[in-house]
Formats: sequence, C-alpha cells, structure tokens
Amino acid sequence: MERKVTALKVQKRNPNRVNVYLDGEFAFGVARIVAAWLQVGDVLGEEKIAALEQQDTEEVAFQRALRFLSYRPRSEAEVGKKLTSAGFAEPVVERVVDRLRSSGLVEDSQFARTWVENRSTFRPRSQRILAMELRQKGVADDDIQKALAETGDEEVLAYQAARQKIRRFEGLDREDFRKRLSAYLGRRGFSYGTVSSVVSRMWSELRSNDGNSLIDGNEENYGEWNV
Repeated sequence: MERKVTALKVQKRNPNRVNVYLDGEFAFGVARIVAAWLQVGDVLGEEKIAALEQQDTEEVAFQRALRFLSYRPRSEAEVGKKLTSAGFAEPVVERVVDRLRSSGLVEDSQFARTWVENRSTFRPRSQRILAMELRQKGVADDDIQKALAETGDEEVLAYQAARQKIRRFEGLDREDFRKRLSAYLGRRGFSYGTVSSVVSRMWSELRSNDGNSLIDGNEENYGEWNV
C-alpha cells in the first residue's frame, strides 16, 4: 500500500526532528537529516517507510553515541555496550560502531595509546594494571601491547607515581616511609623489585640537598579519566 507525504513539520520541542504526515495524518517522526530526503508529494510504499524508520533509529543511536563520546574518548566495546543498554538492537549497534570507526571517531589502537598516556601523566601505574584496565574496556591484546610498548621502563612509571604522592610521606621516619610508599606503589601494581628500588631512591633524594625539588605542591589530577 502506497501513501503520499502531505506535510513535513519540524517538532516544536525538538527542532532536530520532523513529523511526517501521510495522506493528511501524522505517521511518524524522523531525524531532520533523514527527513532531508523527503518532499511533500512523495509516494512511499511500506518498504520505503520501514527503511526510513530504520534510518531514523540508526541516526538516533548515532547521536546517542556522539554524546557519549563527548565526555571523553571511548573504546568500541564501551560504545557498543552503552547503545545496547539504551535498548538498540545488535544490528543497529554494529552499524553505528562501524560508522563511528569509518569516521575516525572510535579507534581502539588510538584509544589504548591515549588511555596509557593519560594514566602515565596523571596517575602512573604498572603495565599490568594498565593492561587490565584496557581489557575491561574491551580492547584487544594486540592494541594493548602496542600502547604499552610506548610507556617505557616500569621503574620510570613507579618513580613518577611516587613523585606525585611524596608530600604525604615527607615527614615520616625511614621505616614508616618505606612501608607507606611501598604499599602505595604496590596498589599501583608494581613488582616488589621495582617498588624496593624506587622507595630507596626516593628516600635518598628526599633527604638530599635537592629533596625539596620532589615536592611540587600539586597532587590534584584534574585531567585524569575515570575508569
């Protein structure tokens, strides 16, 4: 059964959507970008109507994904999970993720590199913990290993982590300093050998003439991403 488009009206509450009227009656609403292909007088069959509704669903999902990405970069799996939880069917989710990937808006290898860079800058942790975080976000092992290869030596990461918290430990005696800094670095996933080496180095530097250079007075991590 074919029906004629008799009116196209922008919705008052949402100017990005258009109400489509067929044969003088409201039929359905679509995203403005989908409605751009319609004109008053067009004749639509059932297949065309179904296709328009599918395009609209995908456009709604795409816009939802863009809002999700606006807060911070996401992995492909994160985007897919978000859309699925919002009620979109798997084929729609797959097409939207493909569209995002083709547009360069999601790309797991770049996401992994950016995640590692962010963590290393604002709250350093071991490669083991970084890998665990990325796996939780659905990133493939190949992309994880490539990103971790750029982090450098584990001891460098542990030293950076210690520097960011050294103010908390500066007034302690040697034994308490060792215990508390070791526990902190251990929670960051660093190995016993790395922790021992870095704690000894930090104690020596803190007690040296240049020890004050370790205290930067800023432990806030405003740019850090949430897990």
